[in-house]
Order: sequence, then structure tokens, then C-alpha cells
Amino acid sequence: METPTQTSLVLAAQAGDQMAFEALVGPYRRELLVHCYRMLGSLHDAEDLVQETLLRAWEKRATLTSPGSYRAWLYRIATNLCLNTLTRVPRRSLPPDTYPQSDPSSPVPLRLREPIWLEPFPDELLADRQADPEDRALQSERITLAFLVALQHLTPAQRAILLLREVLEWPAVEVAEWLHLSVPAVNSALQRARRALHQLHEGSEAPFAEPRPHVHALLERYMTLWEQADIPGFVALLREDAWFQGRAAIATVLSTRIFTPGRQRRLLPTRANGSPAFGLYQREAGADVYQFFGLIVLDVVGEQIGSLVAFLELSSLSSFALPATLPS
Repeated sequence: METPTQTSLVLAAQAGDQMAFEALVGPYRRELLVHCYRMLGSLHDAEDLVQETLLRAWEKRATLTSPGSYRAWLYRIATNLCLNTLTRVPRRSLPPDTYPQSDPSSPVPLRLREPIWLEPFPDELLADRQADPEDRALQSERITLAFLVALQHLTPAQRAILLLREVLEWPAVEVAEWLHLSVPAVNSALQRARRALHQLHEGSEAPFAEPRPHVHALLERYMTLWEQADIPGFVALLREDAWFQGRAAIATVLSTRIFTPGRQRRLLPTRANGSPAFGLYQREAGADVYQFFGLIVLDVVGEQIGSLVAFLELSSLSSFALPATLPS
């Protein structure tokens, strides 16, 4: 909505006042970051796209004719930059989805190039952290790993239309204008995207914006079992399809690759993608400290861990406020 303050800032920015421009775009940085992340599946790419969006906005500031539509104008620039980027990059997936289901007793396959993987998103960077709990829960649901994976199965145009119409609630007329489409084409693409998302996202449980008591207790138990290397207890806490397929396979992975002699691990609670998460730390025999090793993102379903995704590429975790080491 147009306000006298926003109008004066737009006019000042159009006249070349950089301080006015910074004051104008500052409130939109985080929400643009979340939007670009949903589009691209990469926090680092999203950060780059937000910077490019603001650069384009500064360069083209004279073309904005309606100061009250400044936010929509920024989203239009950001969305089109994301669509241009998506024409050059492969579809992303979660690390476990990169490979076919494998036998846990066989060698670990060689790691593929990291850019095909989704990157986790720190909850601290979510926009509107002061929103009411219901709105915050809805925003958390729309950034879960399950939601991001489902988005990856949509075409770039369907992804943009779904996010602009369903998440940001822009009118179909505006979205059609932004994307150079007709209104019927936008509505048709939205229906196809809804159907595809429902099929892919069906059965998943919405995350908790604030941990409920039983979830908190479950996470405490998860930490204790992990740090004690209690394989039977840990396996019982997971659903059979939470990690490798079947409890026997999960136990084999834990005993042969994770809880090996001479190695100790600790967890540090955090949140990612609207879900409980833990920084993973590892100490080798004889070492003085635990070294940061990766991030684990959990999906809680009822009284169990429904899924467990480990991100081990440290370069994709630099935005999380996790220390590099923990004391022994």
C-alpha cells in the first residue's frame, strides 16, 4: 500500500539518493531472499539474486511510475531473474535422493557435484518473524524440505506462478503481466501446479512453528541416543523409511559408518526449513575438540522421526550460526 513515506523515498531514490534507496529496499531484503530460495533451492544463489535484484532496481529506478507498487516491482524483477537462472541450472534434490536406494553394506557411492543438491535454509533468516503464530506456521510449512522438493518437480513457470499466486497472493492479472502470459494461461498453470504439488506433497505433516511438549521430549531423546551411540534405541525412534529402507539397514549403517570405535559425536540444536535441526560435531580419537561436520534436518511425524536428511557440504552451511568447534 502506498504511504507518504514510501512515496517520498521512491521519489528521492529516483532522483539519485542512495540513502533513500537503502531505506526503501531494506524491509524487503529478507522476504525477497525467501522467495528466491523457494524458486532456486539454493540459499547462496538466492543471496546473489537478491543482490542482483536490488542492483537492477537501482539502475531502472526511473522506470517505476507508481511508487505504491514498489514491492510488487521488486518481486517482478526478482522472479524474472530467477526464471532466467533456472534455464541454466539442473533440477535440485535432497542428498539422499541423488542416488538410487542402495545396500548399506556396499561402498558409499562417489559424491556428485554439490550444486544439484538443495541447500538448507536457517529459520533465523525467515521473513516476518514477528508475525502471529498461525502465519508463522504457514510460512514454515512453505519452506520445508518436502515442499522444496515438490517445487523442484514443477516447471520454472509453474513454480513461479504457484509461489506468486498461492504464497504471495498476487492477483492473476498482475502475475500474467509480469510473466508475459494471458490470465487463462496463468490460471491453467496454477491448477496443474496445485495438482502436482498435492500428489508429491500428499501425506506429509506440517511442521511445528513452535515445538510442542512431546516434540521437545522426542528431540531431547534423539540427542541423548545419538551421543550415547545407542543403536537399538536410535533405530526404534525412527520410522522404517526415515533413512535407509528398513530398520535392519538403518542399524547396519549406524554400526558400520556412524558409530565407529574411537569416534565421538555431539549435536547442537538449531532450526532449518521450519523444522528441528542439529549441528553435527565429531571428535576423532586423541583430538581436543569436536569439529563441525554437518547439519541434520528432521521431520517429526507423530511420536517418531519421519525423515532425516544430513547435509555434509560445509560450504552450504555458512549461513547457520554454528561454531566451528565444541570443547571436548
